[in-house]
Amino acid sequence: MGDVIHALPVVSDLMRAMPLARIDWIVEEAFAELPALHPQVAAVVPVAVRRWRRTPLARATRAEIRAVKQRLRDAGYERALDLQGLIKSAWVARFTRAPVAGFSRACAREPLAAWFYRDRYDVDLRLHAIERLRSLAAQAFGYAVTGAPVFGLRVPDEAVPGLPQEPFAVLLHATSRADKQWPQANWAELIGRLANAGLRVALPWGSQAERQRAEQLAAGHPAASVLPRLSLRQCAAAIGRAHCVVGVDTGLTHLASALDAPTVALFAATPAWRFGSYWSERAVSLGSDGHWPDADEVLRTALRVADLRRSAAAVTHGA
Repeated sequence: MGDVIHALPVVSDLMRAMPLARIDWIVEEAFAELPALHPQVAAVVPVAVRRWRRTPLARATRAEIRAVKQRLRDAGYERALDLQGLIKSAWVARFTRAPVAGFSRACAREPLAAWFYRDRYDVDLRLHAIERLRSLAAQAFGYAVTGAPVFGLRVPDEAVPGLPQEPFAVLLHATSRADKQWPQANWAELIGRLANAGLRVALPWGSQAERQRAEQLAAGHPAASVLPRLSLRQCAAAIGRAHCVVGVDTGLTHLASALDAPTVALFAATPAWRFGSYWSERAVSLGSDGHWPDADEVLRTALRVADLRRSAAAVTHGA
C-alpha cells in the first residue's frame, strides 16, 4: 500500500507537464480503491498477482490473466512506466505491449526487473522514496521536478460504521513487521492520555491478529472503540474526519499524511528520511534508529499538528 501512496504525486506531476495526457493505473486488486481517489487517474486496472501466484496453472487464473492482457493491449497506450521496480510489476507492465520505462539495474528494487524495460533510468538512491519516483517519471517523460509533492487525493464522502462522535483520534497500530510495532504499553498509555485530553479513540484493523491487538488495546479504556473491518475508502473517510492520526510506518499512516490529516508517524525500524512526511507541517515523523518516542512526546506532537489544522481552517474561514 505504501508504494501506491508514494506514487500518487507522479500523476500530479505528469498532468501538470502534459495536461492532455490520459493516465491509467495498474494496481494489485486489494489496493484498487486508492488510485481511484486521485481525480486525474482516468481508470484503475486491478490485477491479482498475489492470488495468481497461488494457482498459476488453474484455468480461472489463466483466464483472468488473458482478460487483463486484452484490456491493456486494447487501450493502445503509448508508454508504460513501472514505478515499483519489481519483477512482477515489470512483467505486468509488458502486458500493455507499449514501450516500458523503469529504473536502471542499479536502482531497481529487484535488478532483474530492468531486463523488461526498453528505457532504463538512474535515480539518486539518497532521495526520499517519493522523490525517487518523481525523478524516474520526469526523466522518462522529459520534464523537470518542481515543488513539493501533490497527492491530489479527495477524502471520500463515505459512511463509516462504528466511528466515534467527534473529536476522535485514529490510531494505526497494525503492521506486518514486528520490528515496526510501537510497544503495546506505549499505545495503552497514549490512549489514556488522549482520553484525558477529551478525545475518543478509533482503532481500525485489517486481519484477525490485528483485530485481537486492537481489542487488547481498547480493553479497560471506555474512550476507545474497535472499528468493524473497513474498506480502504472507509479508512480514508475516517482518517479525513479525525482530529489527529497516530500510526506506525504502514500504508494507512502514509495515506493519512497524503490526505493532509494531522499525522504523527512513528519510526524506529525504518528510516524516516526515506519514508516519512516532509511536505507538510501537519505530518510529523518521530523516532529513529531503533529508538521509539514515548507517549508524552507523541501526545504533544499530535495535539500540536491538530492545532495547526484548526488554525489553518480559521484563517481560511476568516478570509
